[in-house]
Parts: sequence; C-alpha cells; structure tokens
Amino acid sequence: MDFDKNVPIYMQIMFEIKRRISTGQLNPGGKLPSVRDLAEEIKVNPNTIVRAYQELEREGVTETRRGMGTFVVDSDKNSILQMKNSIGKTFVQEFIKKMHEVGVTDAEIINLVKESIGEK
Repeated sequence: MDFDKNVPIYMQIMFEIKRRISTGQLNPGGKLPSVRDLAEEIKVNPNTIVRAYQELEREGVTETRRGMGTFVVDSDKNSILQMKNSIGKTFVQEFIKKMHEVGVTDAEIINLVKESIGEK
C-alpha cells in the first residue's frame, strides 16, 4: 500500500478493507489476515493494524472471534451498498476539493463528469 502522509495509516487500512468488502474481494463471513501477517505484508507496526481492526469492529464492519481471528460481519446487501456509497462519496468529495483548488467551478466539474461518462 502507498500511504498518504496526510491521513492516519490506520484509517487508510480501514478504508482499504471496506473497499475490498464493497467490491467483493472480501466476502461477508470471510476472515481477515492476522494482525501479524497484515503488518508484515504492508510494512506497518502491528499496533496500527490492531487499531484499524478495533475501529472496524466498533463500526460493525468486522467481529473478532476469540481464538479464531477477525471476520467480516455477515451483512445484508443494503449494508454493503451503504458502504460502497460512503466510499464513493469520499472519492467525490476529494475530487471536488482538488478541482476547486485548481479553479474549476461546480458547473465545469459537472460538464467534465458528464463528458467523461459519455466517453465510456
């Protein structure tokens, strides 16, 4: 993972796990990597992974089963859709902020998006 220095790493890890759930890479009921394995894989302190997993559990995205690990909560399609919409909203807000920073107006943003969607 490439980390953004402006966002806490644990939050970026949470975001990535939610992204994987919303795209079906992690399925409801599926097991997340162990803290140690994920920390090694992405080269972060295990405490950072623990924090991300704790926050995901607090949000109701995952659950910890004693002696077994951390699992994605079995959720309905509506919950996954809400997660997907939340991720999409985050991307859109970041996009709009960056466009405003370079002087693009809301109307110009809308036109650019419409043009880009039409190009598919």
